[in-house]
Amino acid sequence: MKALLVVDVQNDFCPGGALGAKDGNKIIPKINNLIQEFDLVLASRDWHPEETIHFDRWPVHCVRGTEGAEFHPELAKRNITQVFDKGTGNLDDGYSAFEATNENLNEFLKSHDVDEVYICGLTTEYCVKSTAMDALKNGYKTFLFTDAIAPVNAEPGDEEKALDELQEAGVIFLTSKIVLR
Repeated sequence: MKALLVVDVQNDFCPGGALGAKDGNKIIPKINNLIQEFDLVLASRDWHPEETIHFDRWPVHCVRGTEGAEFHPELAKRNITQVFDKGTGNLDDGYSAFEATNENLNEFLKSHDVDEVYICGLTTEYCVKSTAMDALKNGYKTFLFTDAIAPVNAEPGDEEKALDELQEAGVIFLTSKIVLR
């Protein structure tokens, strides 16, 4: 079984948001096309409290219940089976979707006989990378749609470094133009 995991396509990670990826909104049409190709579509989202140690490093973003934490309005949300909230505590960062606190992503995937995880979303060098690495650690064949991700690029070269690390670890790169069925 295959699952598409849409990582953090939230307003605060798109242009104009608190931690906006420059091209974050440009990948949404590709993600929506991918969503149509999968029977099981999951999404993660940052769902931070108003105060958290996470904001010692980052600007305040994706505070639960705010417009910035909502999924981008153009995202095909109606096709998402389950949402996994992460970064929900005062002491956790919640980069990986596998750190979700409302439901255990690994248990959910196993209960649905998933053995292949396909990843797209925001942001390449943080949440996408952490989620992909955890998918590998949990034994899933892991794919990354390289044309359906976007970086924050907090530091120059962060995206390239993250992609190199993912490829070295065994993540398989593909583009959204590949038909999966």
